[in-house]
Amino acid sequence: MTTTGARAAQVREVRRRLARDGPPRTRAQEGDFETVTVPEQHCDQLRDVMIAEGAETVVEVGLAYAGSALAVGEALATTDRPNPRHVIIDPFQESEFFNAGWDLLCSAGLDAIATLMVTPSSLALPQLVREGFVADAAFVDGSHRFHEVFVDLYFLRKVVRPGGLIVIDDDWWPPVHTAVHYYERNLGWSVIPDAFPAEGIGAGPPGRRGARCKAFRLPDPSFEPSFEDFRAF
Repeated sequence: MTTTGARAAQVREVRRRLARDGPPRTRAQEGDFETVTVPEQHCDQLRDVMIAEGAETVVEVGLAYAGSALAVGEALATTDRPNPRHVIIDPFQESEFFNAGWDLLCSAGLDAIATLMVTPSSLALPQLVREGFVADAAFVDGSHRFHEVFVDLYFLRKVVRPGGLIVIDDDWWPPVHTAVHYYERNLGWSVIPDAFPAEGIGAGPPGRRGARCKAFRLPDPSFEPSFEDFRAF
């Protein structure tokens, strides 16, 4: 097995163990892992989307128990680009999740390419912008409050390169969907069809409709619309 194949296999094994046995520790709430984490099926789809994108640099908002982060890590190991980098933002990883997600990433060997920013995304993302950080893709599963999702997406469109990829988890929640819809209506974000073809599974709103996860392609070149062209969302 090649070095690349061995790295990807190591990540897959940790992913399988997480799906089978759960994380080494969880918060006190019953069923917290099942409620918080992205289901394995959607993580497989996320991995495949990132591989198809050929992503080398990814920024992720939200770590928790690392289901999605391991999927991104598997994609980066599989594509084997020269300088893979995975920046993860989660202000609660230490205080609420007892570093369970980060420890899983380390056990998969992904700490060699991953950086954890234990600070709110509203502060971490502007810092990345100031540093000139550029990502090929992003995965967003942080706060589900409308105003905080909106701010995350505002800065991510400055972090992710023109023509890059932004994947949203929990689009079926109205605050998340509404924030995303502004960017779709006014800033030219386009849905990538069939990126997440399966029916949405996991903890969602009562009477939920539509997909849980959605992938969007950013326009290339990027543009700033006139305030006169505002489209209600």
